[in-house]
Amino acid sequence: MKRVSSLIILAAMLLGLLAACGSPAAQPTATAKPTVPVATAKPAATEAVATEAAEVTQTGATEGPEGTAPAGTAAAGTAAPAGTAAAGTAAPEGTEAPVATAPATGTAPAGGTGTRIVIASSLPRTGSSRGQSDTLVNAIKQRLEEAKYQACGGKFTLEYMDMDDATAAAGKWDAGQEAANANKAVADPDVVAYIGTFNSGAAKISIPILNAANLVMVSPANTYPGLTKPGKGDKGEPDVYYPNGKRNYTRVVPADDIQGSAAANWAKSMGVTSVYVLDDAELYGKGVADVFNKTAAALGLKVLGQESIDGKAADYRALAAKVLDLKPDLVYFGGITQNNAGQLLKDLRAEGYKGKFMGPDGIQEKAFIDAAGKDVAEGVYSTLGGLPVTELAGAGKAWYQAYKAKYNSEPEAYAVYGYESANVIVAAIEKTCKVDRTAVRDAVFATKDFDGVLGKWSFDANGDTSLTTMSGYQVTGSEFKFVSTLSAPTP
Repeated sequence: MKRVSSLIILAAMLLGLLAACGSPAAQPTATAKPTVPVATAKPAATEAVATEAAEVTQTGATEGPEGTAPAGTAAAGTAAPAGTAAAGTAAPEGTEAPVATAPATGTAPAGGTGTRIVIASSLPRTGSSRGQSDTLVNAIKQRLEEAKYQACGGKFTLEYMDMDDATAAAGKWDAGQEAANANKAVADPDVVAYIGTFNSGAAKISIPILNAANLVMVSPANTYPGLTKPGKGDKGEPDVYYPNGKRNYTRVVPADDIQGSAAANWAKSMGVTSVYVLDDAELYGKGVADVFNKTAAALGLKVLGQESIDGKAADYRALAAKVLDLKPDLVYFGGITQNNAGQLLKDLRAEGYKGKFMGPDGIQEKAFIDAAGKDVAEGVYSTLGGLPVTELAGAGKAWYQAYKAKYNSEPEAYAVYGYESANVIVAAIEKTCKVDRTAVRDAVFATKDFDGVLGKWSFDANGDTSLTTMSGYQVTGSEFKFVSTLSAPTP
């Protein structure tokens, strides 16, 4: 019995010890992790979890959406030195008026492991923008492969994180998804740069999140002026996007204050005397439409009206009938393909409108022609920042030839800007040679007289490119074909 009693007592003591260890008071206190910034200014989307389309390491292993070319294939043509760069130009975008995203209550540390450096991107990899973003991602990988996924003489391994900011439900970029992507990038201390976004509305979500973490952002496509230029957007822009007071956002494409003006001047040169202006109500679309409207009026064109469309409407027959009654020489649509631009044009033509139709770079993609139908899309005009790849010289021409040889296809309009974005980031990493977000950000902003694939250019203090060349295109034989370079003189 004593032995049994002793065993019982011993068991009770052990149980008591285990209970004490399991109690909150006895457990060691967990070290608090920094709070990742959350975009509280935007409503949470139904699909707010970041979908990583692909993560590429120096070996070129990929895991992601179909159609993404393997990264392990060697780049064709002469590989550009890792420290040299390329040039840029513009594209589609997003929604609503500026909303101040709440500053982060904490940020990820600026320094990482010391051996790996990650470049992230956030682009619409789902929906009809997929064709455009595939070529963008191809070009980013092309630049990293030329560097052999290494930097600073092999001191660092470069890795690429390819994230999707679109959702199947939306069929285009999504605010909650973009916020999740930005937070994911911030949470990884080895991420030193963020290529994106494609849409300006998405940029206004992620800029404040990344700004709080001093994470530099290089956009290959955003063109809404209010993201960077004081007095060019809504009240409070652009300062509302930079809670820490220091700029972290740059773009390698000219903004819409240039594009909208160039489009209006081009319309006048065609002999257009009256216009009706439509937009998709998003940040980018309405922004470029407003600039077109203002410039057209200043040039003496008769602006018959401007209104926003519902990008999810089943049809636009009533609107088309209204436009037909007004008999404009040209209908200008500020917006993106994914907001029903193809259906809008189909309904205008079906109603009997025979005049000209023009849009910005947001419709300059194969997806627009597919949506409208090749016969309906024939003759449509569009504008795009920079020169077409077929007109590039020097490093730009070499890049274009290498891209076609590597991927056996023509790049879409923004591929060259994806390459240039990666190029300027690689150059900044080579200059700093440390896993330090602030240092890389400052090196990107210090970019001056950069000899890139689009020529020699610089970033100004606002993060805008010094390049201002615009080009005009027209759909001919189911393709957007270059017509001429455009100027945007002040009226």
